[in-house]
Amino acid sequence: MTIKFFRNARVYTPRTGETPASGTAQAHIDQWPKGCFLVMNGRVTAVGTERDVRESLAAEALRMDREPKEYDLDGAAVIPGFVDPHTHACFAAKREEEFSMRLAGKSYLDILRAGGGILSSVRHVRSASEDELFRFSRRLLETTLHYGTTTIEVKSGYGLNTDTELKMLRVIRRLGLETPQSVVPTFMGAHAVPEEYRSHPDDYTALLLNEMLPAVAWQHIARFCDVFCEEGVFSVEQSRAILHKAREVGLRVKMHADEVHDLGGAALAGEVRAASAEHLLAASDAGIDALARGGVVAVLLPATAYSLKKPFARARTMIEKGAPVALATDLNPGSCFCESMPFVVSLAVMGMDLTPEEALVGATLNAAWAIGMEREVGSLEPGKLADFIVLDGESPAVLAYASGSRPIRSVWKRGEKVA
Repeated sequence: MTIKFFRNARVYTPRTGETPASGTAQAHIDQWPKGCFLVMNGRVTAVGTERDVRESLAAEALRMDREPKEYDLDGAAVIPGFVDPHTHACFAAKREEEFSMRLAGKSYLDILRAGGGILSSVRHVRSASEDELFRFSRRLLETTLHYGTTTIEVKSGYGLNTDTELKMLRVIRRLGLETPQSVVPTFMGAHAVPEEYRSHPDDYTALLLNEMLPAVAWQHIARFCDVFCEEGVFSVEQSRAILHKAREVGLRVKMHADEVHDLGGAALAGEVRAASAEHLLAASDAGIDALARGGVVAVLLPATAYSLKKPFARARTMIEKGAPVALATDLNPGSCFCESMPFVVSLAVMGMDLTPEEALVGATLNAAWAIGMEREVGSLEPGKLADFIVLDGESPAVLAYASGSRPIRSVWKRGEKVA
């Protein structure tokens, strides 16, 4: 077992509590201007000042009777690896033509009703082999890793029938086995109503409840079930039934909520105490209050608002009301082809008025809470995976300061340099 000693770093990390960070705690970051940390067997064993960490290092080196491998980080800022808690990074083709349609004035729901949007991706994914789907998706994850994402959630939802949804989940599991990143699979058969059920959508909800969810649970791959609660997609009543069934078969639950209209999705997320509610561009004050009461992580997707030319979600209001805020790319082929968490952090600071500290917590620890990984990733603490980014700067503020670039020197996963 190699002992790795990382020194001469400006270490910035949130600290795990009993609940996601909210309110003023959203901005709490531990800092060591001349920090060090110790890594063994892919996990952090000590972090702090050089004197304190060297004491741990001496004890471990004596116990193991071997010399440590030392890394001088030259005074650079070090932060936890990014956790991206909302992506659709399993698909088979891009949809650039829809970007031009949106610029010409077509709305997201207009494109969906015309057979584009999600349904276009469904046709491509249904026709792709597992190997083709894996190769395309692996390239996406390689790029996200380059931008510092060491843990990523990937949703299904471009199958919309039992066989293809299971195929997607198998590909997502394979991504976790054959790429350096930790990959969290989410089942999202309730992403849209497929074309073949357009005239009888209740029958598709019945299929989700009676066939798809039991089949997904039997496969033992997905950790979460997500549902798109939105006008023209799944109603609050349908969403509630799907989420309850998901819990019944052993899946944790999350929601696409109030993206286009204030349908009451955020309130439902608070009611069922979902792990997260995501998008929330149209969430009302009452919906935000429900998230805060339920301890639901509000996963905000500023790159999606940017791509759709919509106002950003009300992050400041959410923090002031006590709802924990996380950030994600929403990497998908249509409404937001964004692979860069640094860009998302920059948008959160410059467009949603988060401080650099609040944005860092949102992109790491709170994001980890949103996907049930808070005890493994999201901060540099003893016992957690040694996932970290060496920034090309002296503080996390460089992520917003160097907007649109990649202010990263290196990316590390389990104590190994991966980008």
